[in-house]
Amino acid sequence: MAEPKRCWTTSDAAYNAYHDDEWGRPVTDERGLYERLCLEGFQSGLSWLTILRKRDNFRAAFAGFDPEHVARFDERDVERLLNDAGIVRHRGKIEAAIANARGTLALREQGNALEQLVWSHRPERHRPPRGNSQLGQAGAVELAAAWLRLVPPHIAGQ
Repeated sequence: MAEPKRCWTTSDAAYNAYHDDEWGRPVTDERGLYERLCLEGFQSGLSWLTILRKRDNFRAAFAGFDPEHVARFDERDVERLLNDAGIVRHRGKIEAAIANARGTLALREQGNALEQLVWSHRPERHRPPRGNSQLGQAGAVELAAAWLRLVPPHIAGQ
């Protein structure tokens, strides 16, 4: 099988696997969306490759990104995560991931699941990403109203 065409050149296996298997493909389940929201929050100010290389560590540290489990994290867990060299150790980002788990559960309790809220802001027709859009801004505002934190508009509306 021929090597897939990529819009960049890299020899990094994690980056190639991400591009080949995930990039540009919709994520429609709650756990997957929660994971992406958290990872995007941790990525803020860093390269996506940094996050990809730490992704397995993030999954282990954040209970497989199970919102019900992460929502029960307390200050001891925050301290544990701050001491975990396998992830990005930033208190605000860690606390946002925990708050987002709680927000995800609150949405579910209100009958408006995370995946429904996120996908309600998709464009009517697919178009290549162009940074922040009005739909993305609206999605980010609605997610913030649901107490989710560190949600970039390019994630909320695409």
